[in-house]
Amino acid sequence: MAGKFMKMEDLAAHIRLLKSKGKRVVMCNGVFDLLHVGHVRYFEDAKKHGDILIVVINDDVSARKLKGTSRPYMPEAERAELLGALACVDFVTIHSGENMVGALTVLRPDVHAKGTDYTHENLPERELDAKLGIEIAIVGGPKDHSSTGLAERVAGKKG
Repeated sequence: MAGKFMKMEDLAAHIRLLKSKGKRVVMCNGVFDLLHVGHVRYFEDAKKHGDILIVVINDDVSARKLKGTSRPYMPEAERAELLGALACVDFVTIHSGENMVGALTVLRPDVHAKGTDYTHENLPERELDAKLGIEIAIVGGPKDHSSTGLAERVAGKKG
């Protein structure tokens, strides 16, 4: 896997060290099964909210539960490697749950960045973020791109 990949527990220890040195840590999360330019713009915008950007991806099991079994996707190791190759991404880790409660609790970033398909009011982890003192940032542009739309185009279902 990419040099930027770390197991969650190791990354948590590294984050504590970075924060002790005054670094501001931003966390993005998602399946990122079919990457597109909208993801890159989302990561670049999230990085503006801190010094270190961590991308947490769902493992293959939870990705399939969330996205379905018929949809094409890249395996977790390949997703992690590709995301780690992006200049704006500092670290990538894999999470096994369908929600980010465990990742947020273990990693404790300063900022939890989510895309514009969310608002502060409908963010599933809003209460946990508040309890842990994690700032929420809604980042990226309008949702002009989607993995679902990309999958449909690849399958020939949409122009």
